[in-house]
Amino acid sequence: MTQDVISGGQSIHAPDNLKTLLQTILQQALTVNDGKVADYIPALAEVKSDYCALTVATLDGQVTSVGDATATFSIQSISKIFGLMLAMERMSDSLWERVQMEPSGQPFNSIVQLEWERGIPRNPMINAGAILVSDVLVSHYSASKSAVLSMVRGLCNRDTVCVDSRVHESEKDHGARNAALAYLMKSFGNIESDVEEVLDHYFWQCALTMSTEDLARSFAFLANRGKCPRSGNQITSHRDAQRINALLSTSGMYDQSGQFAFTVGLPAKSGVGGGIVAIVPDYGVIAAWSPPLNSFGNSARGMAMIRNLANQLGLSVY
Repeated sequence: MTQDVISGGQSIHAPDNLKTLLQTILQQALTVNDGKVADYIPALAEVKSDYCALTVATLDGQVTSVGDATATFSIQSISKIFGLMLAMERMSDSLWERVQMEPSGQPFNSIVQLEWERGIPRNPMINAGAILVSDVLVSHYSASKSAVLSMVRGLCNRDTVCVDSRVHESEKDHGARNAALAYLMKSFGNIESDVEEVLDHYFWQCALTMSTEDLARSFAFLANRGKCPRSGNQITSHRDAQRINALLSTSGMYDQSGQFAFTVGLPAKSGVGGGIVAIVPDYGVIAAWSPPLNSFGNSARGMAMIRNLANQLGLSVY
């Protein structure tokens, strides 16, 4: 038997035994041997490649998981969503004078594009854009790290979410290219705070550690018009939730965003720690994790799992 759920005006075929379906999808994904664990940050290179997890959190409060769904990992660029939320809240529309909302068409850490465009990043999901957002947080919060951590813990309802200090230090020790991006923006007058403080916040934020269950719960508000389905609190306005989802659709999966939109059709964000979150408006959130990355920096197994599930349930927003 299946249950029909209306999402974005479409009917989603939700199976009664979702866990069985997820288990089948995970087992199929384990046969994918493409990709390798990120090694440009030593602390990430140490993560075992055989971890694999898949979680679906629906708006009615149900969380269904298979694999290593309670194991925590460095969420890396997925954290850019959290920072963006706070920056949008503080800056409103003036934020978009300092960072654009266009797909980059270039690598996520491109220096050339930033030079061409006089220190204004293409979008908040590439590194330069997220560093700019970190500058906004450092400039507007007396304790920017505490603001992010408190928000994240509240969203996933888990007070033990923390930052991996080894990953944080490893990021700082091997962050020369990100430093170059920050100083280039500073030279154009688009970084207001001390560059080293901005970079420290950015590296710290990337070192947040969460599980797929944490991630799925924490982003449920983006599937629910900005409102947390658990607490009923309005986390962002409906308009800002729409805008974040739009950015995830066009820019959340690095240079593979167009392909992901074409084959899966969901707003999503990945991180080089191997995590991916995908938003299904009016239904819930899918979170996947497997450390080996493809050539675009996205989890090879995570992509396969989310694509398989979305196609079987008809989850595309298009």
